[in-house]
Amino acid sequence: MRWWRQILGALGLVLVVALVVLIARAHGLPAVPRFEDLRRVVTESGAWGPVMFVLLQVLLNVPPFPRTVFTVTAGVLFGSVAGTALTLSATALAAVVAFGLVRLTGGRLIARYARHPRAEWVRRRLDHHGTLAVTSLRLIPMVPFAAMNYLSGLSAVRFWPYLIGTVIGSLPSTVAIVALGDAVTGQPPPALLLVSAACAVVGLGGVLLAARRPLPDEPAA
Repeated sequence: MRWWRQILGALGLVLVVALVVLIARAHGLPAVPRFEDLRRVVTESGAWGPVMFVLLQVLLNVPPFPRTVFTVTAGVLFGSVAGTALTLSATALAAVVAFGLVRLTGGRLIARYARHPRAEWVRRRLDHHGTLAVTSLRLIPMVPFAAMNYLSGLSAVRFWPYLIGTVIGSLPSTVAIVALGDAVTGQPPPALLLVSAACAVVGLGGVLLAARRPLPDEPAA
C-alpha cells in the first residue's frame, strides 16, 4: 500500500498546482502567482472559498488521499488561524463519513486489509482504550489518516470517543503544518514557529504514549 500512498500524494500535488493555475488565470494573475495574490483572491471569494475547500478535503480524505496536502494548502490560502479551523473541521467530517461508511457496510470492503499485524495492533488498542487510544494513535504520523478511520469503524470504539479523540489527536500536527504553510507567504512571527515546534513535541509524546500503553492482556512496558 506504500506505493499507492506515494501515487496519491503525487496526484494531490498535481491537483493543487492545477487549481492554483486555474485560479490565477481566472483572476488575471501570472501563471505562477505569488502566495499573497492567491490568498487575496480566496479572501475576495467570500464564503465560497472556505466552503469549497472543506468540501474538497472531505471528498478526497474519505479515500486514502494524503491529508497533508490540504493542511499545507490551508496555511497558504487562509493563514494560521482560519486555516487550522477549516482543515480541522474538514478532517473531523471526513473521519466521521469514513467511520459511518464502514459501520453501515459492516466493514466488508476493508476487512481483508485489517488482518495485517499492524492493523491488528491499532484495532486492539481502539477496542480497549477508547478516546485515549484514538487521541494517541492520531498523533502517530506512521498511522495513515484514512486507515485509522477504517479500522476505527471495524473496532468497538464508540462514536463520540472516536470523534473527540480525532479532533484532539489531529490538532497538534494540523497546527504545526498549517503554520508552516502560512510561513511560506512571508516572514513568520517567532510565536508562530514556537507554536509549530510545540505541537511537534506534543505529537512525539503521543507516539510514545500509544506505543507504551499496554492492553489488558499485555504486561506494562
